[in-house]
Amino acid sequence: MRKSTVQKGKGAMKEAAGKATGDSRLEAEGEADRMAAKARAAIERVHESARKARDDMKRHES
Repeated sequence: MRKSTVQKGKGAMKEAAGKATGDSRLEAEGEADRMAAKARAAIERVHESARKARDDMKRHES
């Protein structure tokens, strides 16, 4: 499981708990976690694309 997926779930849980209890700080923390997860997911996609490109180049060299 990707780290971004875990972080996104954690953020959603915090945000829901904040809404349910009326804790605006916890709700904001959850939203921040979800936004950080989106950024991490983008980085993971770039990393995966770079890895695939590297592997394709290695296969074509052989």
